Amino acid sequence: MDIKGSCIVVTGAAQGIGKALVQRFATLGASHVICADIDREGAQDVAAQTGGTAFAVDVRDESSIKDLIETVEDTIAPIDLFCSNAGILTMGGFEVANEEWQKIWDINVMSHVWAARHLVPRMMIRGGGHMLNTASAAGLLNQIGAAPYGVTKHAAVGFAEWLAITYGDQGLGVSVLCPQAVRSQMTKGFEGSVASVDGMLEPEIVADFCVNAIENNEFLVLPHPQVKDYMQAKTANYGRWITGMQKLRDRFSGR
Repeated sequence: MDIKGSCIVVTGAAQGIGKALVQRFATLGASHVICADIDREGAQDVAAQTGGTAFAVDVRDESSIKDLIETVEDTIAPIDLFCSNAGILTMGGFEVANEEWQKIWDINVMSHVWAARHLVPRMMIRGGGHMLNTASAAGLLNQIGAAPYGVTKHAAVGFAEWLAITYGDQGLGVSVLCPQAVRSQMTKGFEGSVASVDGMLEPEIVADFCVNAIENNEFLVLPHPQVKDYMQAKTANYGRWITGMQKLRDRFSGR
């Protein structure tokens, strides 16, 4: 799809990848860019900087996402591109409290489901559109030290695959973003973590990769190209890959 002249919604737009996406879309001539975030003031700041429209949204709440989509479509323009970008990181394993598991599940997985539920049928009626879902390299590999994050990002990738399989030949473009570490508020303090083993990218670089994927209707967005090699190693010999990940765990846990 062509970014120029498009109506685009970005969740998690107040900072990080979301902010960089908004800035890039504005530069490329999008007709409307809606900056959606639970941080209303942050969204307003980004919108003011880019000529966009701010919208407060809580992606943990299906009705909030539904209201966002309906308001934009009814009062601004049909949505051509929806960037379901909001996400959180929860560290720990099976000991993490049920409430925290549910919170990260709703934000990292169900927000994608709800956006698609309320927007994809509209897109299909008018002949198509594009969904960009932010997942993570953790959704293709895993995340040492963060079971809730690794599990939910796997599910996010799985849902994006399902969307592409089900609607990809009917006019719906689907892209899933799977970077390693990207500089943002979420990764602050984790600059030396295992996710940064191949370097921490600036969000503006990631936004450029997303634009290229959207314009060329590419499914998998890998700003860290090494991730593809790791995926191939994983599928070639699962046991060896797990052993390698155990060694990586030991390296970053000081064992």
